[in-house]
Amino acid sequence: MFPSLRPKLNLTGIQWILAAALLVEGAIFAFASPAFFTWTNLLEILRFSVELGLLAVALTPILITGGIDLSVGSTLGLVAVIFGMAWHNFHLSIPAAMSLALLVACVCGFLNAVLIARLRLPSLIITLGTYSLYRGVAEGITHAAQSYTGYPSTFLLLGQGYLWGIPIQVFLFAFFILLYAVLLHRSIVGRSLYAIGLNMEGAQYAGIPVRRYLMLIYFLSGLVAGIAAIINVAHLGLAKSDLGTGFELQAITAIVIGGTSVFGGRGDILGTVLGLLFLCVLQNGLHLMALPSEVTGVLTGVLLLLVVSADLLREKMGLRGSDDRSAKKNWIPFASAGGVLAVFLFASVLFVIRKTHGNAESSHRRPVIAVMPKAKGDPYFISARAGAEQAAKELGVDLIWDGPTSLDASMQNELVESWITRGVDAIVVAVENKGSISTVLRKARQHHIAVLTWDADAEENARDYFLNQATPEAIANTLTDEAARLLPNGGQFAIITGALSAENQNQWIAFIKDRVATKHPQLKLATVLPSDDDRDKAFSQTQNIMKVYPEVKLVMAISAPAVPGAAEAVQQSRRPVDVIGLSLPTICKPYIHDGVVQTIVLWNTRDLGYLTVYAGWLDSQKKIPPSATSITAGRLGSLEVWGSEIVLGAPMIIDKSNIDHLDF
Repeated sequence: MFPSLRPKLNLTGIQWILAAALLVEGAIFAFASPAFFTWTNLLEILRFSVELGLLAVALTPILITGGIDLSVGSTLGLVAVIFGMAWHNFHLSIPAAMSLALLVACVCGFLNAVLIARLRLPSLIITLGTYSLYRGVAEGITHAAQSYTGYPSTFLLLGQGYLWGIPIQVFLFAFFILLYAVLLHRSIVGRSLYAIGLNMEGAQYAGIPVRRYLMLIYFLSGLVAGIAAIINVAHLGLAKSDLGTGFELQAITAIVIGGTSVFGGRGDILGTVLGLLFLCVLQNGLHLMALPSEVTGVLTGVLLLLVVSADLLREKMGLRGSDDRSAKKNWIPFASAGGVLAVFLFASVLFVIRKTHGNAESSHRRPVIAVMPKAKGDPYFISARAGAEQAAKELGVDLIWDGPTSLDASMQNELVESWITRGVDAIVVAVENKGSISTVLRKARQHHIAVLTWDADAEENARDYFLNQATPEAIANTLTDEAARLLPNGGQFAIITGALSAENQNQWIAFIKDRVATKHPQLKLATVLPSDDDRDKAFSQTQNIMKVYPEVKLVMAISAPAVPGAAEAVQQSRRPVDVIGLSLPTICKPYIHDGVVQTIVLWNTRDLGYLTVYAGWLDSQKKIPPSATSITAGRLGSLEVWGSEIVLGAPMIIDKSNIDHLDF
């Protein structure tokens, strides 16, 4: 048998480079952040790597055969929803709900296996189809809005508990690493998988049961994705349809960085684990250093391009084999990879030193206030950041402003965990899903960190104060009354929200419905559609509304980017449809002056951003008495405190008469 068909757990050339890069990476982060090289943080890195690691381990043999499975992230989301529904709606016990969910995972894996192995259809096309199918089913079950929370503490231990000081799920991950290592490197099946990856037709002629082995690995991929889903739900305390989004690409990235060939026939579990650790350490270290989350994607992309280029160079030079005749030539792609990687790491070191040089001295003697928006790219939160930076400058504190680039509850949890490890003085979070983040916020409070929420609230016992920009009822009543003023004879209106799962906007919608029922029965709500806080999607949704509901006379957009998106659709249609909503004056000004948008309702977002830092500082310095009925917040003056809520004030009505005087 060829040596390449006798895989061993020895490091290959590119894995030696990766191992060295991992050590250098750890040294850089340990130098830049004292909190990095601590037992607690290392355990957190392991804990956050488990769900992604399970997918990566399960996908490794698939890539070795020259195939791919893009559906594992969607399988994770579907299984999570089935588990949550079985426990919450069907009132099954946790073991019974887990069994049902894992059965669904097996069905997902079996469907891929049959279509790819038995019918010989391309794995890329099939799993791309099931990627959409499984995610669509999950979104259909929950209407892309419902989430399942409130699980018993005994179940949450699976994702949040510790055994002998080590996260419980790490033991399960270690078991699957060992299982797949034996499967790939110590079994006839494993040797056959490498043969299939090198030459599938040759493997068939050699008598290897190709279909049977392909069915096995695709079936196991679905099952392991289901197990990852259960752990993910226990970790977050939340089941919703968008769990696992993007996991499949991250898992494939870890595998390829670990040395598995994209052409098949080469790779191992040890390399996958190294690739996984590299990515997880990179993300954790950047979070501890308060560098933007996007840097992780940039650095990962550079390394991935490097590894794939080296692999392609190896292919073109005919170096896929590892026999002695070609071993002497192997230095060429690896040397080039090492050279580029050295430059990459050197640039990273310079960037880190520059960053830490400016903040190292001050970060040890100044309070650190960490503020998280729901999504950093949203104009609403971009506007709020200006106020936060002003307050930080006035108070002489260090501001960390970071969050997901899109609505992502799991990323919010991960960032809070890193801030706990870093030991910030205050954490202020615009909550995407309170059922998910409340557990980790309670953990932050246990570490004596001041915890506040803004824009949307967490569970009351998970934070000290909620910075309430305006009460949900006041927002809803103002919008509804304005709609009634514009439609004195009544008629249909439609709502375009942000995400259907956004709890604060769902509160507004509930109060809008109540206001319509009690005060304005002449108004009829036609539909509620999501924009996912995306202007282009709001544009298309408004077009759909005008086609499907021709009687709609007014569109009420309650997400900042949705108002200009809806306005553009109405303007292009030239139909007499009014647009109102909740948005920023700066992005709506042209449409208000053109008469397309009649009114927007909002508070001063810069004032709200200012309050996040100022209230966070006051709370961290114990300057808010438990019985306080008001606080003084810098240039904002005196603000009322209602129990555990600090109220910014009543919402403003913005129209042609005052919009030119507002600059946020």
